[in-house]
Amino acid sequence: MGTFEKYLTVWVLLCIAAGIGLGYAAGESIHVLSDWNISTVNIPVAVLVWLMIYPMMVQIDFSSIKYVSRNWKGLGLTVVINWLIKPFTMALFAYIFFYFIYEAWITPEDAEQYLAGAILLGAAPCTAMVFVWSYLTKGDANYTLVQVSVNDLILLVLFIPIVGGLFNLFGIQVVNADQELGIPYEALATSVIVFVVIPLLLGYISNRYLRKVKGEIWFKDVFLARLKPISILALLTTLILLFAFQGEKIVSNPLAILLIAIPLTIQTYFIFFISWFGGKYLKLKHNVCAPAAMIGASNFFELAVAVAIVLFGLDSGASLTTVVGVLIEVPVMLSLVALANRWRY
Repeated sequence: MGTFEKYLTVWVLLCIAAGIGLGYAAGESIHVLSDWNISTVNIPVAVLVWLMIYPMMVQIDFSSIKYVSRNWKGLGLTVVINWLIKPFTMALFAYIFFYFIYEAWITPEDAEQYLAGAILLGAAPCTAMVFVWSYLTKGDANYTLVQVSVNDLILLVLFIPIVGGLFNLFGIQVVNADQELGIPYEALATSVIVFVVIPLLLGYISNRYLRKVKGEIWFKDVFLARLKPISILALLTTLILLFAFQGEKIVSNPLAILLIAIPLTIQTYFIFFISWFGGKYLKLKHNVCAPAAMIGASNFFELAVAVAIVLFGLDSGASLTTVVGVLIEVPVMLSLVALANRWRY
């Protein structure tokens, strides 16, 4: 491991501080970048995510994808964790913290809003960013692609029933009464196309072209080696940008951010641990076990944020909770990447 990668935690903390400072100093002017969107996808963030995901996509051997079904245990673990465990443990942790542990600090109305946002996050497991976590843990690129594809298909079917059922269970009222619970299909389709399909096509085309023109040795030893620092730099730049977008809100309301972040962080580690040790119990190889654990621990925050805004409004507690999910995503997942790599042997 090089010096830069060895001190990645230090760079992450510096980027978080730089992002918060930049966002607070820029104030309203940061909206020039944060409002530059197609549907619900922010263009600057999308470009940076492409730079993160592309090194993973370009390594995919499409001729071997047909054999990924041999890793059916890994796919089964992913489905069980994402859809039978994660949404309900997220709701449970959030309910305990927001309604009981934080009872002296937040109002019942805020507790209901924060719980709603947590439920939306819990019912939306990761799609795009899991390629980054898989890449950093040396996961199987082919398995990760199939894993994400299966997850996206299930998401279309189960997101509404799970969220609606949990809302009814906890008596959560939708603030915008004229809005019905549903998936913003335009936002979902745009996110999948931007964060999965486009980098996948670019990776496939360049993989075929470069292997043919430059040869296998040059492709692996030169090209892929040059991509690695680009991916990490894009990750750090994304971190600065995400925290800059929310810098003013973090500085003005730090207690609410902290209170929301605690149960979300506990949930992330909890899901990772049961996925990881479940994978070890099933005797999964590291390159399958690591991405299987990462996809459950991470969240499809673009979808959660979009639905929270539609149902509860931009300035709601539910929307704030989904935004906090974005804020803790990268630093917490990087700590799990480090843990997975440390436990590899």
